[in-house]
Amino acid sequence: RMESLPEAVLIRILASIPAVDLVLACRLVCCQWKNLVDGAALWILKCQQEGLTGAESQENAENWQNFYFLSKKRKNLIKNPCGEEDLQHWGEVENGGDGWKIEELPGDFGKEFPSEEVHKYFVTSYEWCRKAQVIDLRAEGYWEELMDTTQPKVVVKDWYAGRRDAGCLYELCVKLLSENEDVLAEYKSDTIAIPEDNDASWTEISHTFSNYGPGVRFIRFEHGGQDTLFWKGWYGVRVTNSSVTVEP
Repeated sequence: RMESLPEAVLIRILASIPAVDLVLACRLVCCQWKNLVDGAALWILKCQQEGLTGAESQENAENWQNFYFLSKKRKNLIKNPCGEEDLQHWGEVENGGDGWKIEELPGDFGKEFPSEEVHKYFVTSYEWCRKAQVIDLRAEGYWEELMDTTQPKVVVKDWYAGRRDAGCLYELCVKLLSENEDVLAEYKSDTIAIPEDNDASWTEISHTFSNYGPGVRFIRFEHGGQDTLFWKGWYGVRVTNSSVTVEP
């Protein structure tokens, strides 16, 4: 009989069951199962079995069930971050000058990207070019109680570069929005100026939102720039590999 099994054995049996079934079905069987599913030991074991733990995560994960689900769901919420689908998924596009263009790396007077997985980038023109994405957290599977109570970290990253023969400007602005799209938290970079005699190196910019309070339902990511020489064509800042992740 299951109830006669030692708790450690029962935890090992439950750990073999899919996580969604544990939460939606197994915890309803009896008080003992509910306590095990709501406790840490079962989720620590599942994390270990699936390679989701490390020294840092073991020290910092206060709620192992949430840690497990967030780790399994972790992905880049920005769609088409490197221009492989032209400008698809990017809205509120501002096409200053000759507008946005997608080019192959390294590009004229450019440099290869640090990751071999990135093959293209977006490039701006001689007037301000901006583009944005709004991420619906519920549609991506991040439920309201999780965002309101656990308030997992929201990590934002972007990469930008100039070309060696032209100076340019770059900006990044990310907002955490409520149901009614009120701004609950915001990160806005300075206007970053890249001089004309730059080496075309790619630079990563990042920001982590934490302890942002309840009510976050959307994330708005916007970036853009232009060149500083006002040359016709595409001599402005280059951007690629943008990412927004919800971290355990």
